Amino acid sequence: MSGTHLTPRPAPARTAPPERTTPLGRMAALARAELSSFARNRGTLAAAVLVPLVLPFSVRSGVGQMDLKDAGLTVGLVMVPASIGFSLLFAVYSTLVGVFVTRREQLVFKRLRTGEPRNAEILAGAALPAVCVALAQCAVLTAACTALLHVPAPRAPQLALIGLVSGIVMCGVLAALTAVWTRTAESAQITTVPLVLLSALGSGIVIPLELFPDRLAHLCELLPLTSVITLVRGGWTGDLGAGDTVRAVTVALVWTGVAVFAVRRWFRWEPRR
Repeated sequence: MSGTHLTPRPAPARTAPPERTTPLGRMAALARAELSSFARNRGTLAAAVLVPLVLPFSVRSGVGQMDLKDAGLTVGLVMVPASIGFSLLFAVYSTLVGVFVTRREQLVFKRLRTGEPRNAEILAGAALPAVCVALAQCAVLTAACTALLHVPAPRAPQLALIGLVSGIVMCGVLAALTAVWTRTAESAQITTVPLVLLSALGSGIVIPLELFPDRLAHLCELLPLTSVITLVRGGWTGDLGAGDTVRAVTVALVWTGVAVFAVRRWFRWEPRR
């Protein structure tokens, strides 16, 4: 009986396991891609960078004419929260409405949803460049106000930090909510006007609520950005009581929670037909 030689089968080639990604890594990758588009768009860049830097100095003369002594404030203690408020309104809120609408109309969001990133990661990654710009602006404007207007160091920095972080999150979510009924990037210049004007005039950014009639001041305390300005200003003055702090934080959480619910329910990931 003649033997037969069996040729052994080659071992199957080993393929490298797919590289695992993390939510932080996915958001960082999206942020890098968004940063490139952000830097190429001169209009968005100017609105996000220049406007918040110029506006505080444009209202400086008006603030100087207000009767601030009775309210226990100075020009510097009004300008610091105003600078941060303008950065949140323009560098975060107004800019992100245009970004979210543009990415939706370009089908970028639709393509991203077919991959690994989750919905929250897609929005957060798109928002990171604008948030970084706002943080840099807040640092520059605070330093400028401290040097030029002799603003003392914050007495309760934790309150200012809570106000800044809550303001960034709130403005980002409100931007996504505003994008729901914004059809084009051009119309974003109109749909953002109500919140910007209401916040600038009624949230204590330009005119402190201490100068308002009591009934109107209590009503304005319910506006979204009022809680942020209250916490930031209280961080510098150090005279914000526990009750006022809890009230401001509660208002910020309620607005953010309602906006998150609305975005999860109604945000559009594809162009409106």
